Amino acid sequence: MLEPKIESLDDHQNQQLADGLLLPLMEEFYTIQGEGYHSGKPAYFIRLGGCDVGCHWCDVKESWDASKHPLTSAQQIIEHASQTPAKAVVVTGGEPTQYNLHHLTSELKRLGVQTFLETSGAYLIQGSWDWICLSPKKTMLPLRQSLAQANELKVIVYNQDDFRWAEENAAYTNPQCKLFLQPEWSKRNTIMPTIVDYVMQHPKWNISLQTHKYIGIP
Repeated sequence: MLEPKIESLDDHQNQQLADGLLLPLMEEFYTIQGEGYHSGKPAYFIRLGGCDVGCHWCDVKESWDASKHPLTSAQQIIEHASQTPAKAVVVTGGEPTQYNLHHLTSELKRLGVQTFLETSGAYLIQGSWDWICLSPKKTMLPLRQSLAQANELKVIVYNQDDFRWAEENAAYTNPQCKLFLQPEWSKRNTIMPTIVDYVMQHPKWNISLQTHKYIGIP
């Protein structure tokens, strides 16, 4: 099991981090899910800091350094999330599976809140999840165990080789996993016709769009 550690913390804080009682919180906000299978549904987003996957087109590179984001009580995060009208939480990052999320997710589920995870699949998945969206990155390969757990495979298409990459990862998912191809935002206008053609020829795939960017919400 990965034992996260931040050098600037004392031993007690690092133990609380390892136990999932403290988490490096970049931001938390209530919005509409913009991508993938649950697109269009209200959800409370919890974005954790810390990521070593290093995807070059990441649109939240400010999340990479965990030490830049305040360690926050998981209980405080749970309380904030449970106060929203929607009973669904999306834990994202950064790469949230670097952390022990058993406490966070079990407490949310105890309160009747659904738990959704967004991950690259590079680490073992910890916690109790109602939905796992796995978006694999070539810079750090996903674990086959993580691919097998995914409810949704969302592959970002930046160039032609990403279709090969999508099929390579889809081969390790379970039969119920929903498959999505999503254009990388900066390439959306040029790559979208190719994605449309590919999905029409390979109907097991669906198209995902970053609808939140089109409608101007977080």
